[in-house]
Amino acid sequence: MSKITSAIKDDKRQRRPMMRQYDLIERVLSYDPDADEDLLARAYIYAMKAHADQKRASGDPYFSHPVEVAGILTELRLDDATIATALLHDVVEDTGTTIEEIERLFGPEIAHLVKGLTKIRRLDLISREAAQAENLRKFLLAVSRDVRVLIVKLADRLHNMRTLGFMPEHKRKRIAEETMDIHAPLAGRMGLQRVREELEDLAFQILNPQAYTQIRERLRELEAESADILDEIRGEIEKVLKAHGIGDAAVTGRRKKPYSIWRKMQQKRLSLSQVTDIFGFRVIVDETDACYRVLGAIHQTWKIVPGRFKDYISTPKLNGYRSIHTTVRGPGGRPVELQIRTRRMHEVAERGVAAHGIYKDAKSQEESEAGVTVPAEISEAYKWLREMVERLEEGETPKGFLEHTKLELFTDQVFCFTPKGDLIVLPRGATAIDFAYAVHTDIGNATVGCRINGHHAPLLTQLNNGNEVEIITSRMQEVPPAAWESLVVTGKARAAIRRANRLASRADYIGLGEEVLERWLEKLDRKLDKSELAAAFPRIGITDVDDGLEALGRGEITIGEVLQALGVEDSGAARDVQLPGKRATDAQGRLNLRKAVLARGLERNLPMRISPETGAVPGERIIGIRERDGGVTIHPIFARRLEKYEEEAERWVDLKWNMADLEGALFPARIKVVVHNEVGALAEVARIIGERGANIENLVMTHRASDFYDFDIMIEVRDLGHLNGILASLDHCIVVSEAIRDGG
Repeated sequence: MSKITSAIKDDKRQRRPMMRQYDLIERVLSYDPDADEDLLARAYIYAMKAHADQKRASGDPYFSHPVEVAGILTELRLDDATIATALLHDVVEDTGTTIEEIERLFGPEIAHLVKGLTKIRRLDLISREAAQAENLRKFLLAVSRDVRVLIVKLADRLHNMRTLGFMPEHKRKRIAEETMDIHAPLAGRMGLQRVREELEDLAFQILNPQAYTQIRERLRELEAESADILDEIRGEIEKVLKAHGIGDAAVTGRRKKPYSIWRKMQQKRLSLSQVTDIFGFRVIVDETDACYRVLGAIHQTWKIVPGRFKDYISTPKLNGYRSIHTTVRGPGGRPVELQIRTRRMHEVAERGVAAHGIYKDAKSQEESEAGVTVPAEISEAYKWLREMVERLEEGETPKGFLEHTKLELFTDQVFCFTPKGDLIVLPRGATAIDFAYAVHTDIGNATVGCRINGHHAPLLTQLNNGNEVEIITSRMQEVPPAAWESLVVTGKARAAIRRANRLASRADYIGLGEEVLERWLEKLDRKLDKSELAAAFPRIGITDVDDGLEALGRGEITIGEVLQALGVEDSGAARDVQLPGKRATDAQGRLNLRKAVLARGLERNLPMRISPETGAVPGERIIGIRERDGGVTIHPIFARRLEKYEEEAERWVDLKWNMADLEGALFPARIKVVVHNEVGALAEVARIIGERGANIENLVMTHRASDFYDFDIMIEVRDLGHLNGILASLDHCIVVSEAIRDGG
């Protein structure tokens, strides 16, 4: 068997005798000679006695589970306290042991860790969503105080997944879904790469057994066919490195895991036969500068495959991962994927946060609050976790928190920069709005535009690695558009937008309630007196005047109730009072822009029009430009036409949509659609737009080639959500290459 074949051979997991006490201690001493042998021995014996008569679903003694969890943690080279915690992690939940007894016998540190694990028995996130989301909140709060809680939890889940075959089928699927949704991404975020890959593969085997089996069989075939070729490529790489004076590099082969291959097939829409980089190589050296010398030698010898180079040494991932990735056309023109890293980087890549040993120096919450400085390495490793905890403290709902957390766990990162060169790391798919909120919440709330790499761009532009993003703000922008909440991808941005709009909504309803009350009192020749209201509202169970006016504006209390509280009899005049700011259309259904749009400091009778170049729809951030004829033209903030007015600030008018009631109104929006040159393609586009409830107002072909046509289409839609739904439907259509909102 070749060296490469041996290196990438599948693990064979078979039942084995339970690890003995002295075997476990020897494992720990092999990497930590100063470990407390007595502590480990006492924890082993105590847990064994506590679980004495308990059995697992497999029929094995229950104690085999905590021993195997401890064994997994020795592979990650965890400290003696964490190993002892693994042995004891189920005794409080499953036996008569108390946390107080654990603290008395093993000390406060281990008691703290066991308590953190006991509080979160299981991350069950598949059903009863709100309650389970609350479990995740508690779990992340516990982890934020000591990362070892998470490491033990992941090792616990890994052993449970290894023995999942003994569980009933319906439970297997639920546990596998939970593992794929939460545990595997958490392991990835903490840099525990080996744990993440095994969790994904074990879950994949349960969730899609047919695909798993097909990929495994294909891998076995390729392994048999490619063994000699792989050894040949490894030998060629070694020759190239020696020729360039790099003789101390270790070159090893590896094979991608089944789930990793499946994910690539789904993302790239490839068949199994089209996946060419199933096998790869690692080059491991001693020093960082040697990584770049290896890269130079490889690129001088073989041609690079465009778009397949990433330097995670210069810009590490959030979990601390550092390595250079490149793909070249190697010997015989075969694509060869390489990872180049130092031995230290390799250790961190395999063991993540456990490789840092930073948990040994991590401070308690009390110490942090007391001003103890947390090491920079810990700060980076915990940055994503601290941001999640901040959102918890800001009161985000459990369901929303779960949605955003799962999104951020799954997504890869893009690395962008401020004009000053500060690095901002965001999930893939993030927009300039997400960037603004990542810089600061106040900047996000005041955002009105952006420049990407020096050029004006729509705020909804998805950012790419290396983008320099400049955010344009306005003091007149007080509240971000509510529609942004459904368009951003980071939890921080969504929570901030929701919070700002919730506060603004309260102010709007207070104003509406006050206006309704004033109009009613005018019918009775009375003035609104806040002191009277302060005395009246407690009579109907409301202690604050603003709370009462908000309730009136929302319709939660009636004019009659307020009237009675004020001691005034209902004369029927309330029936003649019309609520302000209602319909955006007149009796004939025509759009009334003065009702649809609210303008700051603009004369009420000034004529308004929507830009014919782009259109504008509710939910989009809008700006007005005073025209020479005295009217105002409404533009979406991303309109390219606004660039010509940059030096004429006096012509800009701050506008926002009056979202009180736009029912029945339609608004124009220009979209760009690129379709394949096929019979019936344009008819299919028109069908989709019609089925989604929109009108086509105008259609122009702007470019024609042998294979593609470009169309500018002006459609009429209700709001931004309606527009985005149409664009999504078009984007999924087989004859459509691209469908985007056009900036004019």
